[in-house]
Amino acid sequence: MTPTIRILWEDWADSSLPLPSYETRGAAGADIRANLPTDIRAAGFPLAPMQRAIIPTGIRVEIPHGFEIQIRPRSGLALKHGITLPNTPGTIDSDYRGPLGVLLVNLDAAPYVIQHGDRIAQLVIAPVVQAGFAVVDALGDTARGAGGFGSTGKR
Repeated sequence: MTPTIRILWEDWADSSLPLPSYETRGAAGADIRANLPTDIRAAGFPLAPMQRAIIPTGIRVEIPHGFEIQIRPRSGLALKHGITLPNTPGTIDSDYRGPLGVLLVNLDAAPYVIQHGDRIAQLVIAPVVQAGFAVVDALGDTARGAGGFGSTGKR
């Protein structure tokens, strides 16, 4: 089943910007753009080194039940400018109806200006399974056992 993500423009948003879109046929993520408020569109949104900010996209979404949207960084922004997401992947739940913002952080030593219309992140649509949780007296054995953090498989 191919889900349809319903999109509502915010009243203030620039609706001439493209909706989230897959840039190539094999793309897993749809690029989403910064949709800046009118008063800062010309100058852009400056992001200082180590600064975190929520960048508006100008949209709200309705995600079908049983799916989520994962917000992921764009590799080019991360490599070239140190712009990434501090909570990657971010999750948008199917029952959220508020404004869609992208939390970015600048890990570079230089400031970076996000321009109106810039592609700032990717949206990946994924199925969700909700599990049950139960307290038990013991857990089943495995070859790995309690090996966890730092377990690289190297001896």
